[in-house]
Amino acid sequence: MWQSQFGIMIRIHNFVLAVLISSLSGNSVAANDTRILVELPEMMQQHMLSNMRDHLTAINEILVYLGADELDKAAEIAEYRLGMSSLESHGASHMAKFMPEGMRQAGTAMHRAASRFALKAQEGEALPTYKALSHITSACVACHSGYRVK
Repeated sequence: MWQSQFGIMIRIHNFVLAVLISSLSGNSVAANDTRILVELPEMMQQHMLSNMRDHLTAINEILVYLGADELDKAAEIAEYRLGMSSLESHGASHMAKFMPEGMRQAGTAMHRAASRFALKAQEGEALPTYKALSHITSACVACHSGYRVK
């Protein structure tokens, strides 16, 4: 039973990853794009996009480790690449002052969710760990749905 639910969650998260990838491409903006444009100095914009691409890579690595039942490795990636322990390496304090409050809140929610995910993964149960991953991706989706930098 749990394997069927696990398979469904994997397909859902793969879909979410595809949506996040397309939102990060930034190649064109439709005329009806109602997301808030966050204007950043070019260097900071590139830094932010680089951080988000790394977040996406980290989520993919987490999914690979979950699929291999290596929850300890998934926890490590989550905490040090996405979680509260990652803030300094991403330059979060420098970036935050350029973000609208809602964007800042979504980012903080993602970092906190990643740290909670890491703790859940360390408990060693796959299904609850996998469910915790959705809190990370939900914060990503919320931010990418409301804001753009290009």
